[in-house]
Amino acid sequence: QVQLVESGGGLVQPGGSLRLSCVASGSGFGINTVGWYRQAPGKQRDLVAAIPSDGNTAYADSVKGRFTISRDNAKSTVALQMNSLRPEDTAVYYCSARGTYYNGRGWLPFGSWGQGTQVTVSS
Repeated sequence: QVQLVESGGGLVQPGGSLRLSCVASGSGFGINTVGWYRQAPGKQRDLVAAIPSDGNTAYADSVKGRFTISRDNAKSTVALQMNSLRPEDTAVYYCSARGTYYNGRGWLPFGSWGQGTQVTVSS
């Protein structure tokens, strides 16, 4: 299977910036779509941004113009640059990936989540 590990969360003041990174590891896999989700206390997990293999990006309305998602296929990484952060951006951010992996006999689909990284925007 494929494992995802996030990094880059932390505490930042309103108006500040953070960059989240996620790296995928495993053997014999290919990633189609990667994305970032977030979950605030007492709320559901929502999509923040996604980028499929064709490179077209999608963003939640609340982050358009402030967040930028990017991927490096050679390094199996995805990043989320977050600018002009607001207190309402406070949440646990999760990396997500879907694709296929080789199990020794054939290619199977997978869907993986990272463990999450806390982002807190507060003065």
